[in-house]
Amino acid sequence: MMSLSGVKPHDDAKNTPCTESGSACSKPVRDTWNSVFEVRGRELGCGRRRNGVSAFTRKVRGSVNFARRLTRYATLNGHSGCVNALHFNESGTLLASGSDDLDIHIWNWIESKSSYSFNSGHRSNVFQCKFMPFTGDCHLVSCARDGMVRLAELSSTGTCRGTKRLASHHGAAHKLALLSDSSHVFYSCGEDAATYELDLRQEKPNKICVTKENNRKVELYSIHANPFKSHEFVVGGRDCYVRVYDARNIKENVNKGIVKKFCPKLLVGTESKANVTCAVYNFDGTEILASYNDEDIYLFDNTQQEISNHHLHQYTGHRNSATVKGVNFYGPKSEFVVSGSDCGNVFLWEKDSEQIVNYFAADEEGVVNVLEPHPHLAVLAVSGLDHSVKVFMPLSKEPSALDGLDEVKRKNCNERETAPDESDIDSDLFRLIMNRWRRSARRQLRDSNEDPGSSSSEDSDEIEEGEEGGEDRGGPAQCTQS
Repeated sequence: MMSLSGVKPHDDAKNTPCTESGSACSKPVRDTWNSVFEVRGRELGCGRRRNGVSAFTRKVRGSVNFARRLTRYATLNGHSGCVNALHFNESGTLLASGSDDLDIHIWNWIESKSSYSFNSGHRSNVFQCKFMPFTGDCHLVSCARDGMVRLAELSSTGTCRGTKRLASHHGAAHKLALLSDSSHVFYSCGEDAATYELDLRQEKPNKICVTKENNRKVELYSIHANPFKSHEFVVGGRDCYVRVYDARNIKENVNKGIVKKFCPKLLVGTESKANVTCAVYNFDGTEILASYNDEDIYLFDNTQQEISNHHLHQYTGHRNSATVKGVNFYGPKSEFVVSGSDCGNVFLWEKDSEQIVNYFAADEEGVVNVLEPHPHLAVLAVSGLDHSVKVFMPLSKEPSALDGLDEVKRKNCNERETAPDESDIDSDLFRLIMNRWRRSARRQLRDSNEDPGSSSSEDSDEIEEGEEGGEDRGGPAQCTQS
């Protein structure tokens, strides 16, 4: 799992006390669920089906009552490294996971077993893997610490026919963004600040933009496409700004190609070390959710024009420090905000009220990074530093009483405020030293395990291909915290 080595809390963190979830202006949590009315409506066949999903199922997913009943349904074991990537297929019957062990597993999560697994072809930690839409689950794309973006061709019989490289970033490639209306085009971003548009029908990727701030490249950790406007995408990375681009009209001489730019007012104009570890659109693209390193989670209004320092909501109580942590919406209409935490818990906030409606332990090693909601059902898959995937469903007979929540929030707040200030350490120099140390260790490991009689021309070509990617090369690196 990629760590934010050298990334420290922003300077105002010690002067800004942690706030409680739900400020004085927050709305009370309201649940429109009425079990008698909804069950009767289902029996009478009331409500339209959308994409094969009944109105009853949609209301269950968006209900506060059911969100408070989420409990562990299954634990999927099979990886031998931290699980950094999760993605459901379109129908929600399969779950793909990528790990530091360089393997990708395709899970039958309902039966709690792995359908099959294959080597990703990457040379370092797999950061993301996704089923391409409208391909019958036969195309799966992935990206990794080695900077490569790869395509795996899957068969309906449960095997991988092979993988091939599509592009290489000059640095780790963290995220991919699928387009809701395309089976062959998607985006990738990396620590080289570049965003690529990849078309499976083309031999070479198209570099559509390089993100900069004051002529300095901004390493990118996150990219996500607008579900209703596939030409629009949002990126976040090694500064405090969330940037929105329009892929149809990116001109470097006009606002550096940026259409909109968001940042919380308290971070504007400061020497902040806060970074955007993840930014995602809501269900209809009108809102953008951003999680900050050693800061809170903020919700922005994407209907505003150009630059905005105003945020709609702020979600607190968790801690995002140790790793590049994800954040997501939960519910058919993005009724909830869900995030992992360094304390090993998953936090679930009701979006409008900012109140925590549920929290639960999900990682024995102590850090939850990835959260993947099911596309149709009230199901949530999560992973972190553990070598397993956990699946949660609203199976509890009673809603969560939130026992111990205040103590967990207080501990997370204290750890953030008392975090050592290591701003005197040159983060770029530290990362350079760590990269060189990793490469040296992996080279020694390869030399010690090398079997001269077993090498093939195909393997040699593949290694040569991989070396064109990012700086960090070789076998899988261990999950390290900053």
